[in-house]
Amino acid sequence: MGRAAAKSTFLFLIVLMALPAPAHEIRPAVADVTVGAVDTRVEIVLTLEPLVAGLDLTGLSDTNESPLAERYDRLRALPPEDLAAEFRADWSQIAGKITLRAGGADLTAEILSIEVPPVGDTALPRDAVLVLGTPLPDDGTPVVFGWDAAYGPLIVRQAGLGDEGYAALLPDGGLSAPMPRSGTAKVGALATFANYLVIGFEHIVPKGLDHILFVLGLFFFSLHMRPLLMQVTAFTLAHTVTLALATLGVVSVPAAIVEPLIAASIVYVAVENIIGGAITWRRTAVVFGFGLLHGLGFASVLGDIGLEPSRFLGSLISFNIGVELGQLAVISGAFLTVGYWFGRKRWYRNIIAVPASAVIASVGAYWSIQRVFF
Repeated sequence: MGRAAAKSTFLFLIVLMALPAPAHEIRPAVADVTVGAVDTRVEIVLTLEPLVAGLDLTGLSDTNESPLAERYDRLRALPPEDLAAEFRADWSQIAGKITLRAGGADLTAEILSIEVPPVGDTALPRDAVLVLGTPLPDDGTPVVFGWDAAYGPLIVRQAGLGDEGYAALLPDGGLSAPMPRSGTAKVGALATFANYLVIGFEHIVPKGLDHILFVLGLFFFSLHMRPLLMQVTAFTLAHTVTLALATLGVVSVPAAIVEPLIAASIVYVAVENIIGGAITWRRTAVVFGFGLLHGLGFASVLGDIGLEPSRFLGSLISFNIGVELGQLAVISGAFLTVGYWFGRKRWYRNIIAVPASAVIASVGAYWSIQRVFF
């Protein structure tokens, strides 16, 4: 094997081994904004620790990437009343990156309540409930809410309007659409389509580490077009079905069950790559079954955001296209890194495909144990 091949293989394996376990992943906060005639109430489900610790989450997918990660982890072990007290003490500074605006004027939000759950598994984030409130100017102007990119992704939903309420994901912070005091904020069909397309893509690249490893597991089974196409098609059809059913509320499976099984699916496809063999109906059926699980994982994102009923189908299709583009980006990246250059070499399987699959299986096994026992 040439020096270039060895170097590329080594770098590829290093990248795989460096993928962090998603226990410290950064999840979007969810803000439900109730716009009244004279005041506004904002209920935010979020992890308080990054804000208290002063983490800048811009561009991060995992809190371990921050130089303040140790302080963040220590805050996870604080009793609820102590964490709430620290948050209140820092509120004047924290509030500077939160925007609540009406009629072009910035409003001063006051803390109405903070609910912090008891200390549980400190390896996992705990979701607190922060309630803010402020009176509105007497001019009937709509309300805008959002925050700085340093606080991470934010889902904003206009509450109190049933299924017709406005909902948007602000992946890098930002501001919501103007939410009127009567009725709901409106976003154009094209903007909605583009928004869910980006959400779907980012749920794979860079945020979907487990989905990335599963797709790489499919890639390393074979570089021949037919096996790869059969697997990807089966996976796509399956996750499309459960994504739609779960988003509609027809199917609901707890994340505590889905997430370990997704990790186990990564182990299975990687181990089968190592064992070897041709594409069969059994492999395709297994990939289809795992696709059903991954679809449930995708649905958790749309469940938090919510889909406007009048645009349900378009938003679902757009999100799914984004997911497919993300998967295609993963496969293309793997192909351009190792497949194009070394895929036809006789040693490709033994030197590249098998070691890469072994690393993928090891990461998946670690995640499986972590998600079940920790």
